[in-house]
Amino acid sequence: MQEARLYEKRKGNQVKCHLCAHECLIEDEGRGICHVRENRSGTLYTLVYGQVLAENIDPIEKKPLYHVAPGTLSYSIATAGCNFRCTWCQNADISAMPRDHHIIRGAQTPPRQIVERAGASQCRSIAYTYTEPTIYFEFAYDTAALAKQRGLLNVLVTNGFMSAEMLEEFHPLLDAANIDLKAFNDNTYRLYVGARLQPVLDSMKRIKDYGIWLEVTTLIIPDLNDSHDELSQIARFIVRDLGPETPWHISRYHPAYKMTDRPPTPRETLARARDIGKEQGLRYIYIGNLAGEDQDTRCHACGMLIIERSGFGSRKNHAPDGACPACQTPVAGVQMGAS
Repeated sequence: MQEARLYEKRKGNQVKCHLCAHECLIEDEGRGICHVRENRSGTLYTLVYGQVLAENIDPIEKKPLYHVAPGTLSYSIATAGCNFRCTWCQNADISAMPRDHHIIRGAQTPPRQIVERAGASQCRSIAYTYTEPTIYFEFAYDTAALAKQRGLLNVLVTNGFMSAEMLEEFHPLLDAANIDLKAFNDNTYRLYVGARLQPVLDSMKRIKDYGIWLEVTTLIIPDLNDSHDELSQIARFIVRDLGPETPWHISRYHPAYKMTDRPPTPRETLARARDIGKEQGLRYIYIGNLAGEDQDTRCHACGMLIIERSGFGSRKNHAPDGACPACQTPVAGVQMGAS
């Protein structure tokens, strides 16, 4: 157990947590909404420092990050817990464990060991992923600092509900992020996620302002966030506020956790979302969780095939120097010549 960062002491042994946009006011012996930060006699502790519950070597494309060192491996870690309560959570067995089952599991693993394992596995990056990395910020930060010294990339796969203070501290260590934009309706966030939309949008803009590479994922759920108007709003926001070079991953929904009353997203809905994104001016749009869909990257200027993909990996990179071989237009991203 380790003392948390980004909090302030209040009267009567209360503490105010400033890690995420919930800004929890936590009573003595209480925990925040994430259930992994606990107030003990006026000191806030993180209960998940080094408690690694998921640890895998993944293709970077699985994050999904298609414009970050394509074709390379990412050492992916997570602890238990989350500051959201999405009713359709795909990783509820670990993200909701502290809330639903009142337990925290994990193998004690120090940051240096994570970095050593990543290097020994020939990984180009470390991904803080699977659950919500904001809630294990202290562990992620210390790991990322060591990873940066070793020349590894640090990538964040997140719901985007972190505070401005958290990003202010963490951004010098980050190279890329994928933010899950779950809807473009605040009521959807409040009813189904237990959060708010605006802080997520603010985080996206801050990440872009810091110069961190950003990709956006939207899980499209039938009769929840799949209307033409809402999809148009999402695509328009990405183009206007984040830039047309920002990749948009539109993923197929499969019934999970507490939302099993809706069918998987029809292929036609995903194709319509892709068309909407193109109409709004997005240059890179990818459909996920659906076999047979084109995952390749093409030059936005001339249409030349740049990166061929299959499943969660890259088969062939035709731009070893990161530029289109036909027209020399740079392909937006981080280390796009990697393979």
